[in-house]
Amino acid sequence: MATDTATSGPRVVIIGSGPIGATYARLLLEGHPTATVLMAELGPQLTERPGMSVRNITDPDERAAARERSQGPQAGDSRHELGIPASMVMEGTLTARQGTHLIDFGGPGSGHTVGFPSAAVSTNVGGQGAHWTCAVPRPAFSERIAFIPDDEWDDVIGEAEVLLHTTKNAFGLSAMGRAIRSVLQEEFAGDLPEGYGPGVLPVAGDEAEDGSMTWAGTDFVLGPLTEEDSPLAERFELRPLTLGRRILHTDGHITGVLLENAVTGEQQEVEADVVVVAADALRSPQLLWASGIRPEALGHYLTEHPVIFSTVALDAGTMSRFATEQELEDELARRATNPSDPVSGVNRVPFSEPDHPFAAQIMYSEKAPMPIDPSHPLADSKWGYANVGWGLRKHPRFEDAVTFADDEQDYRGFPNMTITYELTERELAEVEQAKVFQRRAAEALGTFVPGGEPRLMPNGTSLHYQGTMRIGETDDGTSVADGWSKVWGFDNLLVGGNGLIPTATAVNPTLTSVAIAVRGARRLLQEWNSPR
Repeated sequence: MATDTATSGPRVVIIGSGPIGATYARLLLEGHPTATVLMAELGPQLTERPGMSVRNITDPDERAAARERSQGPQAGDSRHELGIPASMVMEGTLTARQGTHLIDFGGPGSGHTVGFPSAAVSTNVGGQGAHWTCAVPRPAFSERIAFIPDDEWDDVIGEAEVLLHTTKNAFGLSAMGRAIRSVLQEEFAGDLPEGYGPGVLPVAGDEAEDGSMTWAGTDFVLGPLTEEDSPLAERFELRPLTLGRRILHTDGHITGVLLENAVTGEQQEVEADVVVVAADALRSPQLLWASGIRPEALGHYLTEHPVIFSTVALDAGTMSRFATEQELEDELARRATNPSDPVSGVNRVPFSEPDHPFAAQIMYSEKAPMPIDPSHPLADSKWGYANVGWGLRKHPRFEDAVTFADDEQDYRGFPNMTITYELTERELAEVEQAKVFQRRAAEALGTFVPGGEPRLMPNGTSLHYQGTMRIGETDDGTSVADGWSKVWGFDNLLVGGNGLIPTATAVNPTLTSVAIAVRGARRLLQEWNSPR
């Protein structure tokens, strides 16, 4: 990258290659004619097109291999390719979800997550944007960030929807999705505010004429930055298998970053005019801490989405009221042409207050997600199954936190992390309230399968970790960055990701985080382009 500031534009280094880092890269390069961006990513590039959703890989073996390579210290035989000794001993082999690795993975350098056992991250180009479920509903009511004006918020979240290719009527050909939605609308008629009843879940992706989806990965956000014939690509560099080891700074001003080749260990100091740290809600605070940047709120106010999950075998009599057997057969025939993607007919019950402060997702699948005894009458449900999830909110508390130990290293040589977290009586009361709604929905649709009864998933299961770098109006010790994502006390250090969300939310966080990044990028461009 260019280093002569007299002849080049702003030099930006972005740590992390997920949707948030990609948002900054794209908007800054599109908005300034001479800016350059170097994006460093600890993990490997999984697909020829950087950051593509692995859900779009049709070959099951290739898809499984891509997910395994994302699993860092739990990446199996490919660990040596990632700079992790293949001889590292693992006490456990379970991951929280394919494509992720547990913070407490059981081997040398594991983190400590007793109260948050399913804490996990992805390590690959595209981050969890290569693995996510692509749900992008807008936040509502108290989920909204109060100090961002409504008109500005609507503008930035609208741009976020464009970047993510938001589709608001996905699976329009799905008769089963329509039938499930009709049952839910009938069940909850009059119980929810107008406009917040059961409906289609907005998702990120492009729907083909045959009803199949090309799911949005981080590649959708990067857009022209990775296209060979694009002039923007000439000012963009992506370095996989590159660790951001330290942020270099003096007197509140960032001077650059120390990068390290994850395989060889070779280090390089890179000068920068702006640094954006957008790894994730756990490792971004870790990098700031390791760099001696330690606001009081750093790592604290950790929230996620407690999840109650169940699986229902759809009732033939109920479903046949809203869909014909011929429509079912036609849908199954369409689904058979794309067996690699089990999801269709995605519905939701939105977050609303005061009576339904939850975000529910109901997904149709022709097969159950867990094995059922073949002799059981629900083992081969003709009309398929509904996976019913009710997501809840965690109210922010300083005590819920990821903290870092200077005297103990993790497997990459960073201050090791410990997560302290618990559900309070307030959250547990909302769990019981949510179960009432979930049971109503499930029993209206059919019958719980064996092992599919409502259950609260272990803490950390959602992967929606928020609050650890929260934005705020004032530097009062309860936030890490200002409303434009600039770290308090620094003039050229920005942070990004779900960790910036300061509110208690139940809605999926990616759209909100991209919108916050859009706001930060716009402010940075204003500073660059304003007359000096």
